[in-house]
Amino acid sequence: MERVVITGMGVISPLGNDIETFWSRLVRGESGIRQVEAFDTTGQKVTIAGAVQDFDPVQWFGAKEARRMDRFCHFALAAAEQALGQAGLDLDQIDRERMGVYVGSGIGGIQTLMSQSEKLAARGPERVSPTLVPMMIPNMAAAMISIKYGALGPTLAPVTACSIGNTAIGEAFFSIQAGRTDLIIAGGAEAAVTGIALASFANATALSTRNDEPEKASRPFDTERDGFVVAEGAGILVLESLTHALARGAAILGEVIGYGASSDAYHMVATPEDGNGAARAMQLALKEARLSPSDIDVISAHATSTVIGDRSETAAIKKVFGDEAYRIPVTANKSMTGHMLGASGGAEAIALVKSLQHGLIPPTINLDTNDEACDLDYVPNEARYAPLRIGMSNSFGFGGHNSAIVIKAYE
Repeated sequence: MERVVITGMGVISPLGNDIETFWSRLVRGESGIRQVEAFDTTGQKVTIAGAVQDFDPVQWFGAKEARRMDRFCHFALAAAEQALGQAGLDLDQIDRERMGVYVGSGIGGIQTLMSQSEKLAARGPERVSPTLVPMMIPNMAAAMISIKYGALGPTLAPVTACSIGNTAIGEAFFSIQAGRTDLIIAGGAEAAVTGIALASFANATALSTRNDEPEKASRPFDTERDGFVVAEGAGILVLESLTHALARGAAILGEVIGYGASSDAYHMVATPEDGNGAARAMQLALKEARLSPSDIDVISAHATSTVIGDRSETAAIKKVFGDEAYRIPVTANKSMTGHMLGASGGAEAIALVKSLQHGLIPPTINLDTNDEACDLDYVPNEARYAPLRIGMSNSFGFGGHNSAIVIKAYE
């Protein structure tokens, strides 16, 4: 079987719109959460979010192209452009029939849907855009990347809620490993910082209401946490077979060596407190990577800052790693980015690659007092240098979707 390596990465996030800005702010422990400015939040229970700043789609794509895509597609294409640029691909020199795109979105073009719904109500059906459906559907990010770069291989848009990024990376890993493809652009994108999303999540009591202290609102594992913070962005990676990467002289950033997926089969949105489903995904990822728990040096947690979710993931880590769980540092990127929903897994995989490259673990900020059920080493508030060779990244989603990937420093 083929080894699968990472040769390019791109990110659009509340912490910055390029890899180095994102990484430097992450390790400094800076929060990207702030008051929502894109729309009127009057009457909203929650008025904060992890919004992408200083992103002009017209500068990226031109006015005509920008108008034809929803914001989640803007993010996906911008991150893919970064990733392919770093990968140094000469598209004229590769077999594009063996080049795929696995990029998903949990909610898709909700901004387009809402704006066109308002137009329907105010001006009638004749004024609704004929491009509403193609702009809205969640597969369009993958499709537009495929169209732009001429990827003729499999193009998929996994929809596993907030597990999407890991699902996309993991399924791409399986395809390349099996020799079906040479190269896949993989990850996720989301642009759901909207009034209707805030209202719905808030009415479900899923969000933090710490509106007066946005930078302190996302606080995974802390006893004072009160919900997650909605965020947006994209995280995209270029995965290749080692054979293909070496043949073209690519610089290799890391290696994907394991992937596991499972279902809770439990509830539409709630996570079982015992963490059994999450534990199965982690165990499967370890098995695929042919590793034991003692081989893992760092865990990038899903850690959304909900009471049950953080306790469930902690229980799952203990179930899988036993006594090793207390040795392994666990980091929660969402304490700084907020929850980027379907984009989270891709962005967190990128952060894990950077951690392995630099031997540096980003902190879990706002962790002042641990929940008594959350008693692991969560790297509180300060980044930490450590010898790092292999890391695991977890992503879980509504509906009970669980996925875990294992990434190794390239040797």
